[in-house]
Amino acid sequence: MKFPASVDDFAALSELKSQLHLAIGVFDGVHLGHKAVIEAAVLSARRSGGVSGVLTFDPHPSRLFRPEDPTRLIMPIEIKTTMLHQAGVDCVIRKHFDRAFAAIPAEAFLEELKKALPALKSIYVGENFRFGQKRAGDVATLIQSGRGLGLGVFSAERIKHNGEPISSTRIRKELESGAMTAVNDLLGYNYTATGRITGGSQLGRQIGVPTLNLPWQPECLPLFGVYFVHFREKGSKNWHAGVANYGVKPTVAQDPQAPALEIHALEGTSLDRGDAIEVEWLKFIRPEQKFDGVEALKAQITKDCATARELAG
Repeated sequence: MKFPASVDDFAALSELKSQLHLAIGVFDGVHLGHKAVIEAAVLSARRSGGVSGVLTFDPHPSRLFRPEDPTRLIMPIEIKTTMLHQAGVDCVIRKHFDRAFAAIPAEAFLEELKKALPALKSIYVGENFRFGQKRAGDVATLIQSGRGLGLGVFSAERIKHNGEPISSTRIRKELESGAMTAVNDLLGYNYTATGRITGGSQLGRQIGVPTLNLPWQPECLPLFGVYFVHFREKGSKNWHAGVANYGVKPTVAQDPQAPALEIHALEGTSLDRGDAIEVEWLKFIRPEQKFDGVEALKAQITKDCATARELAG
C-alpha cells in the first residue's frame, strides 16, 4: 500500500497491511533523547519489513491545558515533520490534540489506537512518557494494556549529558540564555534558522557591514545578541562564516519591532533578497545592547567580526 509521508489523522493508515512500529511523543526539537526512541522504531520496522511511524501532537498539549502560558516550542510542526523523516521515519501522524483525545482514559488508550490503526504491532516511548486522561498512564500502563492486544511496548532510558537528562525543557532554558554550545550538544545537531532574505534599511551597507535580513520568529526565542554563525543558500553544500545579530536593533530602531536575524558575511556573499538560506548558530558572542550612536555601533561590529574570525579559525 502507498501512503502519504505525513498525515493529520489515523484514517490514511487504517488499511495499512504491513506491521506498524510507532514511536509516540511530542518530540519538540527532535533531540538526542528523542532519536533513541525514534530510531528503535525505525530499526524494528526495517528488520521486520514493516513501516515505521511517529505519532505526535499538534497543537502542543499545553495549549489546551495552559492556554495562558503554553510551552514555547523549539520548532514548528513543519520543521519537526521534516526532521522526523530525516531520522528515517516512513510516516508522521500529526494528531490534532483536543479535549476529546485528552479525555481518553489511560487504560483505553492502546485499545483505541489499535482500532484506528489495525496494523499496529509495537509502541516506542521514552521512559518518562505520560498519557491519557489527567496524564494517569505511564509505561507500566502501556505494557499491561499491550499484552491483551498483542502489542510490544519498548521504552528508552533517558539519555544524559554531563550527568543530567536531555530534555526539550532543558534545551529551551539553554537557548533562552544564549548557551549555543550546550544547545547544539543536547540537540545532536546545530540549531538552525531558515527563511528567505528580505530587504532592510540598508544601514549596514551604509556603514560598511552589509547584512542579510531574515524575519525569523520562533516561539522559543534565543537570547537577543550577537552570534558566530555558518550560513548557506538552501540546498547548497557550501557553508560560509558570519556574524549575526538577533534582536530588535535598539540603537537604530525608531519604534518597537519584531525581532529579526541579520547576518554579516565575513568574506562577502552574492546572496540577496528572495534567496532561501539556512543559518547555523554556533557560538554566543555578546548580548544585544543600545549604543550612543551609529559610530559606536560600527566600532563594536568591527570587534564582533574580529571575534567571529577567531572562532572561525
